Amino acid sequence: MTSEPASSSRSRTAPAPIRTAVAGFGLSGSVFHAPLIAANPAFSLDVIATSDAGRKAAAAASYPSARIVDTPAAVLELAGELDLLVLGTPPATHYPLAKAALEAGLDVVVDKPFTVRSAEGAELVELAARRGRVLTVFQNRRWDGDFLTVRTLLAGGALGTVTRFESRFERWAPTVTKAWKAAATPDDGGGVLFDLGTHLLDQALQLFGPAAVVHAELAARRPGERADDDVFVVLRHDSGVTSHLWMNLLCAQQGPRFRAVGSDGGFTKHGVDPQEPYLAAGGGPLDAGYGVEDPDWAGLLGRDGHLDRLPTERGAYPEFYRILAEKIADGGASSALPLPVDPAGPVEVLKIIEKVRELAAKGA
Repeated sequence: MTSEPASSSRSRTAPAPIRTAVAGFGLSGSVFHAPLIAANPAFSLDVIATSDAGRKAAAAASYPSARIVDTPAAVLELAGELDLLVLGTPPATHYPLAKAALEAGLDVVVDKPFTVRSAEGAELVELAARRGRVLTVFQNRRWDGDFLTVRTLLAGGALGTVTRFESRFERWAPTVTKAWKAAATPDDGGGVLFDLGTHLLDQALQLFGPAAVVHAELAARRPGERADDDVFVVLRHDSGVTSHLWMNLLCAQQGPRFRAVGSDGGFTKHGVDPQEPYLAAGGGPLDAGYGVEDPDWAGLLGRDGHLDRLPTERGAYPEFYRILAEKIADGGASSALPLPVDPAGPVEVLKIIEKVRELAAKGA
């Protein structure tokens, strides 16, 4: 009987799970990162950091095998037992914590906004390259079902030459409910431009390429708002497309989520991707109904009088961690495989945010 060659799959062992810590267990850590990590067998969720007693109890109940610690500093003390740190902490902490984690030899996922200043983001990109570590940014809305639908339409040329693009994140949230957001100024990464605006800018750049800011309006409408909660930005892309982007937390009547018009037709889409509310309600990313939008929210494709309903593609936030796991398992920073999000893109978003603030200040 011949022996099996050493290269056979039977002689291979599966890579050990990526030992992961999540710092912060608010909306970011509890709704996005922890469920997506726990659902992917390539990862083990080993540590969760939160100082809030209620969040500690929730984390322990949902992830009994994870060690619960008080602070990100406590996570860094365990760096030798970990491979990856995921930062779901307030924006002002992203730069110092990511820097410390990279210097401790960890790969790092940073939630948006990447950092508060573009120079900080660029410094982290350079540090990760020098240390040979994986660094990426959780721009999860690149995997919104409606965004995937728009991307497919554009790639197929269904609209012809696109001239104008509209994108909105508008909500009715008249009260600031999170303590850190109530206290945060723009210097701390506070405000809707750093929050929802980061997604809108990133999506526009992904669809139409580099752009310059040609108009910007920033306002604080809600009582006690210390940053901005009503923002409008106009981008002129090098590709010739003009993007109009709205982000508003005091909007009682919301406009279309997306509207794109071109030489051969248009596309209008209302509603918001269902993945966040599904996860927040306790659903899991492996559920059959995960990421599937109600058909009633299908967008309209064509021109007035000749409109067809276009079903929304299934949302796919788990793709971020699938791609990341493959990257790390294939050799990490030395692998030719792509990152789920190249941090150079979020750095460009931060540069646009800085330009928006500069133009808005001049306008004021």
